[in-house]
Amino acid sequence: MDRAPDKRDGESETGPGDAPEGASANRVDSRTRVGRRTVLGALAGAGSAAVAGCSGSEPDDAATTGLDADRLDELAARFAPTLYFDSAEPWFPTDPRPYTVEEDGETVVDGFEAFDGYHERYDETGEPPNPTVFYNGMRYEDSPLAVVQFWMYSAFDQFTANFHWHDWEVLHVFVDLDTGDPQLYVASSHSRSVPNNEFLDPDPDVVPRILPELGSHSSTLSVNEIPDGFRRVGEEGLLADITNTTIDTVEDLLGIPIAYGLPRDEGARLPFVVPEYEGEPIYEHPDLPSVTEESLVDGALTIRSLDALRSPPTDLPLRETGIAYRHGERSGEDGTADGDDAALADEVAESVVEYELVESAELEDISAFTGPQLSFEFAVPQAVEDAVAGHITTTGVPWEQPRYENPALDVTAGNHRSELAARYDAIADDPSFGDDAAGALDGVVARVTRATETDEAPDGEGLTTTDAGVESFVLIESDPEAVPTFAGGVAVANGVPEGDHRLTVNGAGRTPHSETLTVSADEPVTRAGADGEIPLVAREDARKVELDDAESDADLTRTAVEDDFAGRIYDSAIDGSDAVYVHAGGAYTTEVRDADDEVGAYRVNPAADEAAAEEPIRIERPETGAAPLAGYVADVAEETRAAVAAAAAESDDGDDDDGSGGGGDGGGPSNAVNGLEKALAAAVEAAERAEERAREGDREGTNRQLENVVDRIARIEERLAAAREGLPPGLANATGKRIEQATKRVEQAQNSEKL
Repeated sequence: MDRAPDKRDGESETGPGDAPEGASANRVDSRTRVGRRTVLGALAGAGSAAVAGCSGSEPDDAATTGLDADRLDELAARFAPTLYFDSAEPWFPTDPRPYTVEEDGETVVDGFEAFDGYHERYDETGEPPNPTVFYNGMRYEDSPLAVVQFWMYSAFDQFTANFHWHDWEVLHVFVDLDTGDPQLYVASSHSRSVPNNEFLDPDPDVVPRILPELGSHSSTLSVNEIPDGFRRVGEEGLLADITNTTIDTVEDLLGIPIAYGLPRDEGARLPFVVPEYEGEPIYEHPDLPSVTEESLVDGALTIRSLDALRSPPTDLPLRETGIAYRHGERSGEDGTADGDDAALADEVAESVVEYELVESAELEDISAFTGPQLSFEFAVPQAVEDAVAGHITTTGVPWEQPRYENPALDVTAGNHRSELAARYDAIADDPSFGDDAAGALDGVVARVTRATETDEAPDGEGLTTTDAGVESFVLIESDPEAVPTFAGGVAVANGVPEGDHRLTVNGAGRTPHSETLTVSADEPVTRAGADGEIPLVAREDARKVELDDAESDADLTRTAVEDDFAGRIYDSAIDGSDAVYVHAGGAYTTEVRDADDEVGAYRVNPAADEAAAEEPIRIERPETGAAPLAGYVADVAEETRAAVAAAAAESDDGDDDDGSGGGGDGGGPSNAVNGLEKALAAAVEAAERAEERAREGDREGTNRQLENVVDRIARIEERLAAAREGLPPGLANATGKRIEQATKRVEQAQNSEKL
């Protein structure tokens, strides 16, 4: 899905909306396919693993020249890939020349002509029109290294995060002319911000295979024994289908190749959206009479409104193989490779289409691929839509792109560039993610997860995070490209410039997440979210937490949210105000910091605010210093005391008076619970006195009362150990978590220079 970097014709029709805001989380349970530490292990090895962009100028590769015509034709026929398409795919590789028009003396491919003409021809014959793959060849000067490029054109692109007229995808086959062996396959992914899907040292006797993503045609490689299935990591005796840099620099990490892959073949749901033009779905435009709703990606995979979708979709079908495209005029040395390839295609595909192989030089008189900017069907903030305009206009002309002459610019995995450089002097040993990202400073890594309630907490008062299940997309608003997540929620954005950035994450059926982060040239990787993790909340479960320092004496610069069980789930720089979506089933500590790095904390428990469930939870006049910290300790201790008292009362009501000693007067667990309640009450009183002294400006009195709070907390810990048997397990767990949080805030209050 190769994008023009700039906006072309047309303007967005979507009106401005509210700026997105959001939440995050920082735990992944054992059900997650790729754990949190797996992704963030990149931080330990980013110096050698080009996972997050790189510094420096464009690689100084050797110049290239065209391949000898006969050798080019030979290599093109040998390596022409077989493509296995999704059964719901509407747009197959075709020849754009039937859709050319003359504009201002130049030959261009018109988006309306191509989109409508393609479907008119398809409907007439019932078969994909003009099946064609184009090829180009380049050789590095004074080197045996050459590259055969296979360019595939589609009339339209429809994806979850973007869509546009026309689409060009490419497979680069790096070949050693002396040995005839392929060195590296590079298949194009969604953008220059997402590493391509690459494979080093492929089997020379196996025909290259590509698994195009539905609608977007992002190209994933298939080199293992399952021709139409993608494997990110080798398992069960099968090869991995990519050999990109893996995050395996910490001993106990599972290595995960950093590349887009194929989400719907990896078990993740991927929703698609319907493009809009001039205020209507694109299939209703009068200039597209042959395009109907059925011409687009199947409606079973499509969402029509983010706002109406209350929960993430769970019934989106995963990938199934439909049509296979193959070049029928190729053969191996004895025909074996071609015969095996044909047999595999016949075995796994619904039908096989043989495409024509045409040299791309025959297209080079085309000056542009045109079409107006499209819009999202549902409301999207204008600033966000403008930021992704490069995704929703048109594609560029391949033969005017630098990688057309220097394919090594498309080698996005640092380990692959380094290996090519070790083998061939023509390739500079300078890890790069392509032409646009070669001079970039840094990148951003995160994992998008799903916030959900945990069984370890009291009902409705504690969270965990699990695998996202549905892929999302990440937009760094200073960058013109939205980055889709992969591998169940991994987000990697390369080439993010130094400085402050606004990062927004959107997912179907979930409230958006938005945060401010700083990318530093001194750090090879910037972790987004809370310690690199961003959870999203289903809309039906979301509560909004707002704070604003407009009427406060504090100049707030940062805010964070911690759930009692999931830990820190949100952490962002702010400019005085912020809004965060949290799960209604959690119980939270909201932390604020000011320009002097003084801290304040506030208790937020949506379960205690059910009467106003539709209204945002507002933190009025947020403060920093010892007073709000002591007030927080009083609040969380009182909340816990009330819960313990309720549990004790319920236990007393349920006693059978059988002389077992279970009652409150007979000792045992119930008596210990009563003792715990009294210890909590004492902590509440001490914390309230500490807050009073702080607000009076009495530092000595504040410190004395804070010491009393410390003593009371120690007594609570003793009482909790004795009372666990008499408490519901969730409440016992929650009490321990809250006391840990209270201890942290008392220490901050004692160290605060501000009362």
